[in-house]
Amino acid sequence: MTEQELTSQAIEPSTVVHRPTQGDYIRALRLPFISASVFPFIFGSFIHTGRFRFWPFIFGLVSAAATHLGANLINDYADSRSGADWQDKKFYSFFGGSKLIQEKVLSEKTYLQLGLSCFLLALCSVFILAWLLRDASVIAYFAIIAFLGFSYSHKPFAFSYHRLGEPVLLILFGLAPVMGAYFIQTGHFPALKSFSFSLPFGFFTTAILFANEVPDFNDDQKCAKFTWVSLTRPDKAWVLYYALVLLGFFYIAVNVKLKFLPPLALVSFVFMPFSLAAGRILKKSYHDKTALLTSSRLTIALHAFASIVLIISAIL
Repeated sequence: MTEQELTSQAIEPSTVVHRPTQGDYIRALRLPFISASVFPFIFGSFIHTGRFRFWPFIFGLVSAAATHLGANLINDYADSRSGADWQDKKFYSFFGGSKLIQEKVLSEKTYLQLGLSCFLLALCSVFILAWLLRDASVIAYFAIIAFLGFSYSHKPFAFSYHRLGEPVLLILFGLAPVMGAYFIQTGHFPALKSFSFSLPFGFFTTAILFANEVPDFNDDQKCAKFTWVSLTRPDKAWVLYYALVLLGFFYIAVNVKLKFLPPLALVSFVFMPFSLAAGRILKKSYHDKTALLTSSRLTIALHAFASIVLIISAIL
């Protein structure tokens, strides 16, 4: 199938046949997954021991969340334009896109407009943040993050189509929110300490992405979308999945060893069985999308619960 044929499948506003509900917009935004950016930002904001800057925290949080939601919307827009989301039109919740374009509930144009609106909201928050901090460098940092979020799947760079989506995600959901929040509170950037703090979040979120890429592998291949699963092949993806998760736990232990985090952070290891179970599913059922829903669910739960433990350890 040529790019022109794939693009011709796009749903224009005139062909939308279902009236969208509030739930549809929540699904389009992938709002339940906002914790992937909010949790690391909260952690980075509370890990320091000095004076807490409340209003910079609020506007920084709004910027982080809005950028995340904007990237989600642009991702669905771009994957529809490329044809990736048209290969399997079933909605799977955790992978394969929101499918609202394919179900003729929302148009590509709507996704693009909503995505750009989210980025605009983030930019407005960043301008206020720069004024509060009296530091214009915040705007430059945001420009880099917004570029990576927009270009994750959108041309001309389309990082996720060239095996670069995973490292970009590690930056966007690990380094950027933790180091950014730490900078807002302390004025220190870059800082080795905040970089070390960010790695568990980055690796756990990358593990979520990688687990979600396994069921999408065959559909992605048809549209020349090459993820890290194309390096391992689906039947060996569990090996890299375990490596990503273990790196996340390893850096939690490193932070405790260096006394960057209190021993309480090690409670997060209680949730390691989630990843072990998810890895077993990836190994045995890599060809079964329905079964792989459980591996995705377990990895998301691992990220969420481990993040909560880390936030509590930072506050206490």
